[in-house]
Amino acid sequence: MLKTVGLGIQDYEKVIEQNNFYIDKTKFISEWWRSNDDITLITRPRRFGKTLMLSTVEKFFSIRQGNNEELFRGLNISKDTEMMEECGRWPVLFVSFAGVKAETYQGALQQFNWLFTEWIARNNWLKDKMSDKDQDFYKKVSYDMDEKTAGQCLNTFCRWLSDYYGKKVMILIDEYDTPMQEAYVNGYWDELVGFMRNMFNSTLKTNPYLGKALLTGITRVSRESLFSDLNNLQIVTISSDMYADCFGFTEKEVFESLDSYGYSSEKEKVKAWYDGFKFGNTEDIYNPWSIISFLKKGKYEPYWANTSSNSLVSKLVREGSIEIKKAFEELLNDGVIQTKIDEQLVYGEMTGNKNAIWSLLFSAGYLKPVTIEGEGNMAVYSLKLTNHEVKDSFSLLVERWFENEGENYSYFVKALLEGNIDDMMDTMSEICEDMISTFDGSGKAAPENFYHGLVIGLLVELRDRYEIKSNRESGLGRYDVMLRPKDKKDNAVIIEFKAKRRSEKGKTLDELCDMALKQIEDKKYEAELLSAGYEKEKIIKLAFAFEGKDVLIKRD
Repeated sequence: MLKTVGLGIQDYEKVIEQNNFYIDKTKFISEWWRSNDDITLITRPRRFGKTLMLSTVEKFFSIRQGNNEELFRGLNISKDTEMMEECGRWPVLFVSFAGVKAETYQGALQQFNWLFTEWIARNNWLKDKMSDKDQDFYKKVSYDMDEKTAGQCLNTFCRWLSDYYGKKVMILIDEYDTPMQEAYVNGYWDELVGFMRNMFNSTLKTNPYLGKALLTGITRVSRESLFSDLNNLQIVTISSDMYADCFGFTEKEVFESLDSYGYSSEKEKVKAWYDGFKFGNTEDIYNPWSIISFLKKGKYEPYWANTSSNSLVSKLVREGSIEIKKAFEELLNDGVIQTKIDEQLVYGEMTGNKNAIWSLLFSAGYLKPVTIEGEGNMAVYSLKLTNHEVKDSFSLLVERWFENEGENYSYFVKALLEGNIDDMMDTMSEICEDMISTFDGSGKAAPENFYHGLVIGLLVELRDRYEIKSNRESGLGRYDVMLRPKDKKDNAVIIEFKAKRRSEKGKTLDELCDMALKQIEDKKYEAELLSAGYEKEKIIKLAFAFEGKDVLIKRD
């Protein structure tokens, strides 16, 4: 009898007791235990089973579970007699920072307070063996406790568990980096990282009651930012070979599941949509969320795109340089970019740092390596979008940048394709006013950022009908943008931008537009379209001249 395909179940006990679909990853427990690493940090993209794995570890070791061995009967770990001797023998402290998402530092502290207050409410049985001093601390833990008290909670909870059971404690922390990503996006990074550094030091370094600790997240926050005092930290990123097949589904596991649920004929399409992840030297890793969603619904959708707001990724790309936006165009056109990758993210240096942006997207699972040349920090990665689903996710992410423009943006795109200058000019001033600040958090963006952001938006709306090309050779030079229709009955568009620079101080926007149109003609940018069989009459040539937020558009 097939197991029920349950979606989004992150509690291991619930998965087993309700006989839900489950791919056995319990060998991780023995691998991690025998590594003899005191503190392990594992980074994986979102929805790769990190929370379920921590729940699995908790249910295996927890001394309070009661039915530990029964939950693991028949699974890989049950065949390891040495490991089964540790089953149900350890006090476990398990917390998740997934819910700590706030727009202000005080809001984040309140969410930590809520998290720790809820923990003691679930574990109030510990009061039975508390000293009077501990009873006093217990009473201080509340929704409005001060910052110092909150920072000592995990350390104190660990000691309470150790005192109660007479053993050292296993600490599990899920989504350790979520609060820091939110802090960076919302501008209170320095305040929050100070709080979390102190909390982690007291919990993971100056804590004699700690046995082993396991942390999971998406990014590897630099040791200098957060873990500067920890010398016993094992960091396992997506480039590491450790635990490579323990998070995510292997191709063998996916294909066996497709056979079981009647989707044998869909293997190649499933592979195109959801394969492409690589951890260490292990290739053909699939996103569990997407595969389980497909097994449940039998439809090809970008399931991954609907599971996160991607606020950090969105911020960095919106505020990125022209080169970054051009690289996005290349990726969305199934191209490859080359860059160095540093998996140790220094948040304070990320804005405007193109390598940091690609490193984040690589760690987050959006990009996969095609080739790697060189070693260590000098290695150059050739990267492309991971798979079809990620491409759709990427497109959706870009599309969200333009959501606030609504009808204005669609109206402008329609006018552009028709070559209707009046309608374009009617909407352009409004779009400029709103969008330039959107594409740069400082509100002082160079105009180029806006226009190349606009091109990326065009990619999203028009990529089913048009091939969008940027800065490519044609005729005697390189055009700025070309919209090449897949149906030759539609109009093609060539766009040339001109910014008013100091050297052109005396020129008007009208004169700059004339220069741009003359350049299109002199450099014969239409040659590529004409040689491909497009009719000359259906090629629209546009000039955009701009100075700050002032824009003029002319056509040939």
